[in-house]
Amino acid sequence: MRTLAITQNITLDGSIEILDDWFSPPTEVEDADEDLLAETRAQSGQSDTMLLGRRTFEDFRSYWPLQRDDPTGVAEYLDDVDKYVVSSTLRDPGWQNATILGGDPIEQVRTLKAGPGLDIVTTGSITLCHSLIEAGLVDEYRLFVYPVVQGRGRRLFPDGYTTAGLRLLDARRFCGGVALTRYEAP
Repeated sequence: MRTLAITQNITLDGSIEILDDWFSPPTEVEDADEDLLAETRAQSGQSDTMLLGRRTFEDFRSYWPLQRDDPTGVAEYLDDVDKYVVSSTLRDPGWQNATILGGDPIEQVRTLKAGPGLDIVTTGSITLCHSLIEAGLVDEYRLFVYPVVQGRGRRLFPDGYTTAGLRLLDARRFCGGVALTRYEAP
């Protein structure tokens, strides 16, 4: 069974919704923390499938394919990776290697997990993440915690959701105060 990992940039107070200016993807190697960029590349190397909600997909599609000569490698990865978009309204993905998942997304994600391949990663896509968490389909949480308190915004876990038994797999810190914490879901 493939690993389904939620990878999120998150504030110290738990918001994954970017309402303020606390996160922007580096488009120049000079702008990036080299260790953080290396970690991002390593995680990309372990994943051949990205699962996205429609809004996050449209945000990515309007930005990343336009990034030419991206020295960070993010644009190339996002062009090449198989992208599955959960949407009941989108008809034409308009981006290479993108497939629209209509119908019951939970059953379709179960099918993806049971198939061959590397990790399946989802990022952003707050509504989709909430559905995956509630359905018990998440195997791992990879949280890049930024030293920012936003004071508002939607959070990773749905309101009222509780769980115990998350197992810490790794914790690392990077320049600029960003910390990566990886947890295995029970």
